[in-house]
Amino acid sequence: MQLIKISVFTFLLVFFTAANALKSDAEQPVYIDSNTASFNDKTQISIYTGNVITRQGTLYITSDKLVVYLEKGEIMKMVFTGQPAKFKQLPGKGKEYIHGEGLTGEYYPKQDKLILIEQAVVSQGNNRSASRIITYDSKNSLIKAGDKSSSSKRVHSVFKSKTPKK
Repeated sequence: MQLIKISVFTFLLVFFTAANALKSDAEQPVYIDSNTASFNDKTQISIYTGNVITRQGTLYITSDKLVVYLEKGEIMKMVFTGQPAKFKQLPGKGKEYIHGEGLTGEYYPKQDKLILIEQAVVSQGNNRSASRIITYDSKNSLIKAGDKSSSSKRVHSVFKSKTPKK
């Protein structure tokens, strides 16, 4: 068990030390394109369906459905679903894109936090991690994978060398 914790910690440290989304992303407007859209002024909830594409700076999310929760005109939370829903984001200038997918995702723009739930996978370059739940906190350059409450829900990580052996 200790080896697993060390492996996960090492993976998160190496794999995502560069995972710091461009600071300008959080300052950018959120653009949403979809086949249908509805807004309930009373509940402050918008629902988008059909080939939904969401963009904020370098963050790009594709999903089948998106539900946006507003408070005083500000986006508090976005819940996206798909088979799977996917995202990509450029963590910094000169870095490789971070890619992720899951059946459900929650995005909190004010906290720069994205949570992938069920069949969650995050990758960058040759490295990959899969778990039931993965949290990507671009503001603090942190990725968390797995569920502390159960040892039966495992995190699977793969590191591939960038340089071929001669």
